[in-house]
Amino acid sequence: MAEILVKVDELAKRLLAALVAEGVHDEAAAATTKALMHASLLGIDSHGARLITHYCKVLRGGRVNPRAAVSCHRTGPATAMVDGDNGLGHLTAYRAVAVAIEIARESGIGAVGATRSSHLGAAGPYALAIAEAGMIGFATTNTDSIVGLFDGAEPFHGTNPLAFAAPVTGEKPWLLDMATSSIPLNRVLLYRSLDKELPEGVAADAAGAPTRDPDVAQMLLPLGGAGFGFKGAGLAGVATLLSAVLTGTTLDPDFIPMVNSDDISTPRNMGHFFLAIDPARFAGANIFAAGMRAYLDQLRAVPAIDGGKVMAPGDREWAVKQQRLRDGIPLDSDTAAFLNF
Repeated sequence: MAEILVKVDELAKRLLAALVAEGVHDEAAAATTKALMHASLLGIDSHGARLITHYCKVLRGGRVNPRAAVSCHRTGPATAMVDGDNGLGHLTAYRAVAVAIEIARESGIGAVGATRSSHLGAAGPYALAIAEAGMIGFATTNTDSIVGLFDGAEPFHGTNPLAFAAPVTGEKPWLLDMATSSIPLNRVLLYRSLDKELPEGVAADAAGAPTRDPDVAQMLLPLGGAGFGFKGAGLAGVATLLSAVLTGTTLDPDFIPMVNSDDISTPRNMGHFFLAIDPARFAGANIFAAGMRAYLDQLRAVPAIDGGKVMAPGDREWAVKQQRLRDGIPLDSDTAAFLNF
């Protein structure tokens, strides 16, 4: 299916309106729109505007509470837990991030778990929000089983992203946002919508055989590729350890599937985990800033292979954002139709 280009401001306006039409209160609608626009602007289309149809579906079905009253309680000098009241995960996550930053300003480190939440979109915007407050940020979540283990014949982990961000004086933050699978599930769904073939070695059919057909793909493969998928599988376990085991929420194999489930009324009790680290409490803010500058200057000065380009995490995404702010955001035809473009 063809894509169309839409103006940034108009897309944000229509995303917000779609959520409000489902009865979502203003703060939650704004938080969700902000997270979706982050992904769409940075080229993470699998976690951008195309998710609006799913969110509206589960809001309508009762799985997600449109009027959630998110709450927080401190559990120690550097820790807290946030209860999402089964609302949109984006609001829960941004609230948890704000608490993590507040605690880190007091204690140097703020670690916050979240419970009774739902899908939060990409993990990157929450780590980024911490970096924009002048701190090192980390965000993770687990989700339903769709990724095979190394040498495993069935799915076990979710795509379980790990996102890190750090402030950089005079430029956009250093930003790493990655799934622990070779690709995220939403990339498969996007490719189905666009009728595009998948890359090699990222997905498997129901029998575990690799496939490039997004309509046949039933399982993702862990990060690391042939012979080294134990790395991605292990990192997925880190996400589960922090976001589910530590918070007492749902383990990957126990989730109601995000999509392809007849049950869209039962909350999924997703857990998340966020960490804010204040550089001022370690070597010092100025030393950290100088170190980041030296690190990035040296990294970008490394010669590239023929036809290649050396980039720090986030360089590609920030370039995509500038281009999309100028030219518009590509939208698949299904999402465009849902939003009345």
